[in-house]
Amino acid sequence: MQWFVAKIVYQIITGTGDHNPQFDEQLRLISANTRDEAWKRASEIGVHEQYAFRNQRQELVEWRFISVPEVNVLDNLGDGMELYSRIEEPGDAKAYISWMQVKANHLKGQHLLDVHA
Repeated sequence: MQWFVAKIVYQIITGTGDHNPQFDEQLRLISANTRDEAWKRASEIGVHEQYAFRNQRQELVEWRFISVPEVNVLDNLGDGMELYSRIEEPGDAKAYISWMQVKANHLKGQHLLDVHA
């Protein structure tokens, strides 16, 4: 068996879908004998984990499975190994940087809570 990293992509649709397109790109570890087997397993996960719910405004929110566009073998694992890279092109660089800092500070705060727990 080998380890693979598979990207599973879902489209997030709220209500009638009259909003900016949203996609959830998930990286999943898959144990398989071949890349084809890993792709099939990731596709099964994608289909199985589609879901929908009603938000506070009673709009249907759906995670629709789109595809598994990437499957990469992990030959050997190493500290600091790059698993994923994606280039973002936000409309507002300052807002993007601010949002990334907010998310990082949230994680940092969670880490501090875990240490003191």
